[in-house]
This record gives sequence, C-alpha cells and structure tokens, in this order.
Amino acid sequence: MRAAIQLVLALIISMPALAQATATPQQVVDDTSRKVMEVLDANRETYRNDPDAFVQGLDEVLNPVVDFEGIASSVMTVRYSRSASDAQMQRFIETFKRSMVQFYGNALLEFKSGEITVLPPNSREPRPDRASVDMQVKANDGQLYTATYTMTQIDGQWKVRNVIVEGINIGLLFRDQFAQAMKANRNDLDAVIDNWGSVVAKSRETVKEETSQ
Repeated sequence: MRAAIQLVLALIISMPALAQATATPQQVVDDTSRKVMEVLDANRETYRNDPDAFVQGLDEVLNPVVDFEGIASSVMTVRYSRSASDAQMQRFIETFKRSMVQFYGNALLEFKSGEITVLPPNSREPRPDRASVDMQVKANDGQLYTATYTMTQIDGQWKVRNVIVEGINIGLLFRDQFAQAMKANRNDLDAVIDNWGSVVAKSRETVKEETSQ
C-alpha cells in the first residue's frame, strides 16, 4: 500500500481517546491521537501476530470517545433505522465498529508516526455542543496531509462523530455505500449487516482511488 494511503487510513483511525471533561476538543484530539500512535508503537509486533489482540487494543482506546452509535445511525439514516429492530441496530453498531478497526488495522500497523499539528479553534460550528477540529500530519517524506474531526458533546464529554480526510467525508462515503448495499439486497437489512465487510472493502477501494489521484 502506498505511503499516502497508509497515512490517510491512520488519520481516520487515530481518533482521540481518554478524553477529559475539562479538555477542549483541540486538546482531546492532540493529546490522544499521539497516545494512539504511542500505544501502537509499543505493541506493533504483538498486534501483527495477534489480530484479535489488535482489535481489542484499539477498541479499548476508541470506544470511550467515538460515538459509534451516532455514526452507525447516521450511516444507516432514518429511512432504514426507523424500520430496524433494536436487535438489528445493536448488531449493526457492533459490526460497524469491529469492521472499522479491522479495515484500517493493517495499514495503521505499517504507519510510522509523523509530525502531528492540531490547528487553533475555528468558528465553523455554530452550536456549543459541536466542534470542528483541524489537524495536519507531516509525513517523513515531507508530504502534508489534513484531516478535520467533527466532534459532539455527549454528557459533557467530547466524542468523534465524523472525519474528513484530504477532502473525503468518511461518514458520507459509508452512508452512500450502505444505501447501495440495501438496494442490491432488496432492503434486507440482515443481509447487509452479514455482508458489511464487503461494503467496507468497497469503501476502502474508493478511498484508494481518490487519494492516489
């Protein structure tokens, strides 16, 4: 995989962890994105040889501060979620979360930490419970990459709701892929959940194509 693709995938998954109630969104992104890479660097060989440990390790870091339920609901949209049972929604959330970690896992393991810079606060989000955090990552070859985290405040804690990497809106990408999968499976939600891995793989190819141009 090209270095640029590795970096894009790393940016997507290097979301903030260990959030503090008193921390600003920028502080959360800055402090915990670095921590994710530190944890990976310390366990890189173990994770390469033990995929389950890798998934569990990242889940422990990401689960407290990523609004997986909100992201999954947004990907499914009201059109499909209103007819889904509670069991189906929970199964999709869990499947979505695990597939995301697995999807970016190999690329993330190959990524070597670059120079991370979180930019000063901006005023793009008018609501006090929403924030946009811009980040730049300078790779070892000098190439500069950008990411923007959309964060929401839930019970006083900032959590990630979406991310845009190099202009690619990941939330919208998965939403489009989900709708296409529902159409292909004649609105059989269980079938879409069962085959979500192939949907994620298709999204990965889309990211590769767009970032290699």
